[in-house]
Amino acid sequence: MKQVLDLHIHSKHSRACSKELTLPNLDKACRVKGVDIIATGDFTFPAWFDDIKNKLIEERGLYKLKNSDPSRLMGQAAKVKFILSTELALIYKQGEGHARRLHLVVLAPNVKAVEKFNKYLEDRGFNIRSDGRPILGMSAIELCKILFNIDEKFMVIPAHIWTPWFAVFGSKSGFDSLEECFGEFTKNIYAYETGLSSDPEMNWRLSALDNLTLTSSSDAHSLPNIAREANVYDLAEVSYDEIYRIIKERDTSKILYTIEFYPEEGMYHLDGHHVCGVRFEPEETKKHKGICPVCKKKLVIGVEYRVDELADRPLGFRPSNMPNFKKLVELDKIIAEVFGVKSRNSARVQIAYQQLLKKTGASELDILIDKPLPELENFTLPEIVEGIKRVRNGNLIVEPGFDGQYGVVKIFSEIEKKINRQAALF
Repeated sequence: MKQVLDLHIHSKHSRACSKELTLPNLDKACRVKGVDIIATGDFTFPAWFDDIKNKLIEERGLYKLKNSDPSRLMGQAAKVKFILSTELALIYKQGEGHARRLHLVVLAPNVKAVEKFNKYLEDRGFNIRSDGRPILGMSAIELCKILFNIDEKFMVIPAHIWTPWFAVFGSKSGFDSLEECFGEFTKNIYAYETGLSSDPEMNWRLSALDNLTLTSSSDAHSLPNIAREANVYDLAEVSYDEIYRIIKERDTSKILYTIEFYPEEGMYHLDGHHVCGVRFEPEETKKHKGICPVCKKKLVIGVEYRVDELADRPLGFRPSNMPNFKKLVELDKIIAEVFGVKSRNSARVQIAYQQLLKKTGASELDILIDKPLPELENFTLPEIVEGIKRVRNGNLIVEPGFDGQYGVVKIFSEIEKKINRQAALF
């Protein structure tokens, strides 16, 4: 059964996250987006874990919302499942006193395993009540030892592995290999997450990742960002054990494709200093020896540079038996550009978005990926259909992101935008 999985999000209890991130809202948003299995996020946070236990019911190691009313939501009868998850921030010293900062996604097989892990943290004085994504003063090796002693079916997935801050290969505080980070537990790391600023082609350049399952997830801090990256699996059984098996065995016969952000749009794709207005490609960074020409301080080294630094293959190399991927731009962003509106949340954009979903009876991902373009022309403006076509074909203009600033994706030229705005008035 084809299933869309988003394995990394946050709840309303995480810092800088929307208060709309509740379990009922996640259930509803997933129906609209077309997501079948969504991460709970933040299972170490006591109030959120109480919600998980009280508002969800277990089904084959996954969970679904109690008393969900599917009749009004895309006709997808009670299909949204939750997988127990959290993101942990680790800060510690390893290797000649080097400060390490990591974000790791942890997936759990059941509530009992989470209860044991949370109790362990509280009993040892870790503060899990201040933020949905707690900061733990322990190494990745220590964390793995704790988790796998509790239950061998925990999954530890290095999050957004290339970003400068809090990533296993990050330029600021990461490592040069998984073995340096995870030691004896490297054999228990079955997957990694690309992050928004890299895509599969970039990761294929590093042969050390070949035997791991590539995952892409949204790291959503708000409802609209759910499934901006996701995984599409063919599950023989909709269960935690089947997801675990596919990821552990890297069963590419069951991994249909991943859904990807355009990596240039990610906020750490290139190098630079936002405050100084400096954005460099890797070659330009090398010419300046990593120093900002304006403030004379070290540049924030981005993902493209870091990939090139560790890569043992040229760009364009594709290892055998790798799943495909599809790069997308969210539907309301496409509509906003057609209308010449900056905010995807504007009333005009959201009305057009909801109308298209209602008229087609399809989810957002179905519209972006699967619906035939001639069919869509019956339900919306031709300019919106053209935008979807260009996104599918990768016919875009992208200003790359750097130093914490998202890149900008442009589907239409300035002249085309002017024409689109005029057409949208009639």
